[in-house]
Amino acid sequence: MSDTAPPVLLTREGAVSWIRLNRPAVLNALDEPTAAALLDACRSVADEGADEGGQGPTRVLVIAGNGRGFMAGGDVGRFNDDPAAAPAVAGAIIAHLHEAARILDRLDVPVLASVHGPVAGAGMSLATAADLCIAADDAKFTMAYARIGATPDGSGSFHLPRLVGLRRAMELAMLSDVIDAAEALRIGLVNRVVPAADLAAETAKLAERLAAGPTVAYAGIRHLMRQSFDRTLDGQLDAERDRFLSTAETADFREGIAAFTAKRRPDFTGR
Repeated sequence: MSDTAPPVLLTREGAVSWIRLNRPAVLNALDEPTAAALLDACRSVADEGADEGGQGPTRVLVIAGNGRGFMAGGDVGRFNDDPAAAPAVAGAIIAHLHEAARILDRLDVPVLASVHGPVAGAGMSLATAADLCIAADDAKFTMAYARIGATPDGSGSFHLPRLVGLRRAMELAMLSDVIDAAEALRIGLVNRVVPAADLAAETAKLAERLAAGPTVAYAGIRHLMRQSFDRTLDGQLDAERDRFLSTAETADFREGIAAFTAKRRPDFTGR
């Protein structure tokens, strides 16, 4: 990779948008330009309309990393260059990263993290922010923040307890031990583990399956699930009713009912 290569790549494959972290020489460590580019990519997906090829809007977003790992966390070397400036440098990175996390949370399409190698610090936070996570069997996870005397950012302290429970999250954050992909699967940090050589193909297969699904219903599912922790049961029941009735007005719902009745595979269009 040349020094002028963009630190984040946004590409489109059919109905699937891919955000690829692209600083392989430093294991995609997060500096301010990379965080800013990640935010720009998230904004592009959130703000898009139909693409020029007429494929329609994105129906799935995949976040992955180029090179030997997903993300090795923040670019700590930048802090060491001028320790007195570290708070300002970190603040700039966090501003971009946190706005990206907010956008990911508000998206109306499934977000899939595809991770391999080191998944550390902000990289682990970013992976937990996705709806689903597929990991290569060589993935190694660590919150890492406590190792440098810091606290989590990038939504890690929000999503991690919701995935693995409060006590497990406390252990992962405070001790910052490295866990392998098998342990990550066992505790619910990831959804599935595949051989490293198959990660790209298995990610594409899962993304394509999601892209062929009922997009409006997926949006309702992700928002219902994500907001359920902040509601009472009564509030959640009301939200479920409202979402169901709104999806019952979609073409995908009509197609789903027709396909179920005819005992055939539905052909969802995302509308």
